Amino acid sequence: MTSPLEKEFAYYLANQAKIVKLYNGKFVVIKGEKVIGAYDDELHALKTTEKDHPKGTFLIQHAAPGDTEYTQTFHSRVAFS
Repeated sequence: MTSPLEKEFAYYLANQAKIVKLYNGKFVVIKGEKVIGAYDDELHALKTTEKDHPKGTFLIQHAAPGDTEYTQTFHSRVAFS
């Protein structure tokens, strides 16, 4: 099963250098294989984009070099015996 926004995320990864060069530090909105907006904060990106596009049809991604903006590490306090 594929993720609903897999195409958008793949587009971001394939074009990350170009996107960062144009929009470094901005929150870009990607729909299909196109950047349809760039905003200073994530909430503004969401509120503006959802006026014309249903939630779940676009990806909001922070444009930054490297993988720290799309990689998460979770820590657990669960002990293994």
